[in-house]
Amino acid sequence: MTDLSHQRYRFVARPEDAGQRLDQVLAANVPGLSRRKARVAIDLGGVFVDGARVKVAGRAIRPGQTILAHLGGALDRATKEVGAAARAKDEATLPPFRVVYKDDDLVVVDKPSGLVTAPTPESDRGNLADLLGRALGGTIFVVHRLDLDTSGLVVFARTEAANRALSDRIRAHDFDRVYLAALLGLVAWDERTIEEPVAGKRAVSHATVLERLSPPGTPGATLTRFRLTTGRTHQIRLHALHEGHPVLGDRKYGKTSPLDPPRLALHATRLGFVHPRTGESLAWESPWPDDLAPWLEALRKSTPAR
Repeated sequence: MTDLSHQRYRFVARPEDAGQRLDQVLAANVPGLSRRKARVAIDLGGVFVDGARVKVAGRAIRPGQTILAHLGGALDRATKEVGAAARAKDEATLPPFRVVYKDDDLVVVDKPSGLVTAPTPESDRGNLADLLGRALGGTIFVVHRLDLDTSGLVVFARTEAANRALSDRIRAHDFDRVYLAALLGLVAWDERTIEEPVAGKRAVSHATVLERLSPPGTPGATLTRFRLTTGRTHQIRLHALHEGHPVLGDRKYGKTSPLDPPRLALHATRLGFVHPRTGESLAWESPWPDDLAPWLEALRKSTPAR
């Protein structure tokens, strides 16, 4: 069976597809995709016809239409059924998030690992922005994102004006963003500014070692604080890899280790900025998360006293 994880399929409907249902055409054109899974992918919002997201499996297809299917993590995680009840089951399995601040202009959330920040090509459901919009009412604007496996503080705007102002501050690097990361191995330096482009763009991280942990028979781990000047996609993970000490639990850029945590050991611990309407300086902090705390404490206990 073909592995459908993180795959993107684009094709043009053939003459023989004329009048067929979208789920039938998908199953016939995507290797390894059953009709049931095709219907789930459509239900999640991972299928586009001529550039428009289509969520009706029975949509009749015309020859020459371009169909794009995004298959991956959202489909893997979803209940393999279609309809509101199935999507409610999906949401019931999501980890809970905590609103730490809200007003008429913005909302700050402590996001858990395992929750997508915003809609993706794979799905427009079950993400933090979607859940907030339904919980608070009104439109939610995504200002910045945290990776699926990263936990910590993230801000959303609730008005167009706030979104413009906060987005401008992000682009001007006028946000205080601090992360905690546990890196593989014992880092030799105590402080370092890492300037290594990400996707061809300037990327700057300021790293400070907080703690070195060295359980016997292991390569050790280093708890490190990263303050970002820029905020490129996967910046900390790529900068840590560049230094030869990938973030522990990083399945994309790292490697397995006897010290592997239960998930990516990366947490957005501090977020600060000037309020877009009042001009007040605001800041919040989130401690090392509970789901990683026992793992980190075990490393500390097994590290020989100096």
